[in-house]
Amino acid sequence: MGALKYVGVAAWCAGIAACIGLTAWSGIDAVGNAVASVGWGMPFVVLTRAATVSVAGAGWWLLFPANGRLRLRAAVLLRFVREAVNALSPLTQVGGDIIGARLLTFWAVPGPLAAASIIIDVLMQAVTQLLFAALGLVTLVALGADMPVAGIAATGLAMAAPMLGGFHLAQRGGGHRVLHFVLGRLKGDGNLRVLGTVDAVYQCLSMIYARRSSLAASSLVHMIGWLIGVAEVSIVLGCMGHPGTIGEALVIESLVQAVRGAAFAIPSALGAQEAGLILLCGIFGIPPDQALSLSLIKRAADLVLGVPGLVALQILEGERLTANYSRREAQPRTSLDLQSEGHTT
Repeated sequence: MGALKYVGVAAWCAGIAACIGLTAWSGIDAVGNAVASVGWGMPFVVLTRAATVSVAGAGWWLLFPANGRLRLRAAVLLRFVREAVNALSPLTQVGGDIIGARLLTFWAVPGPLAAASIIIDVLMQAVTQLLFAALGLVTLVALGADMPVAGIAATGLAMAAPMLGGFHLAQRGGGHRVLHFVLGRLKGDGNLRVLGTVDAVYQCLSMIYARRSSLAASSLVHMIGWLIGVAEVSIVLGCMGHPGTIGEALVIESLVQAVRGAAFAIPSALGAQEAGLILLCGIFGIPPDQALSLSLIKRAADLVLGVPGLVALQILEGERLTANYSRREAQPRTSLDLQSEGHTT
């Protein structure tokens, strides 16, 4: 785990350097002026992002069986925490999901069920993201825009589909050995120790997969969340003097989210998001400085919602520590405990 953290921090630093370089290349003053032009549009961007995260939390919540389902508001809260860690932590974009699984146990959700729900939620999110990107690609072609970019996007989607299929098959069949190996390497991670054995996790995976209606409902809700994100791009571009069309905003949002997904190993997709937006916005005549401004506004929304999410994480951790301490103090003392205390005085 130590080596992985160093790699994550190195990728984070490289991403920051790439962002600084792209901003300098586009013109710092021009980027600053474009960001300032958004003005009162920023609160609406944040509200749109909050709606997107809340809908994603509802999609996760639907995966739980009715007799083991936590409250919807708890699932939404934990979704904000997951997003905060993924967006603001100098680690990969999946660290928040591991933490989210552990936090579920604070609500008396069994560890194996918590892990299984996260695994399937990530898959549902990835599948709907692939469909969202495909919708963006079809829209790009319908708009008669840049065909080379469409070719690159089509190639990326064609490569992503079998990868998602393999991820799904690993959960249903021979993935036991792989997961045993991974958990063996990560057994020192406290976030993973509470999630139970691999066999128990696979039993919960099978239970969730057997509920087809819940999977369909979760997928539909996640797709709605992706579509809400289109409004975020429309608001920013409209404030900067590029109202454009819903189709253009759909292309930009769907394909930049695909870029972020492909760059999951880079913390917050730093640099990848910026480069992707410059390319995609350029298709519709939006200059690089305004494309970078769009990225900065998106990252500002990450920060505005992420800081409270990290604060909530610390509060939850503190409450758990306090509860554990109180529980230990309430346990009856044995004569052996009293003797050990006497030896230490």
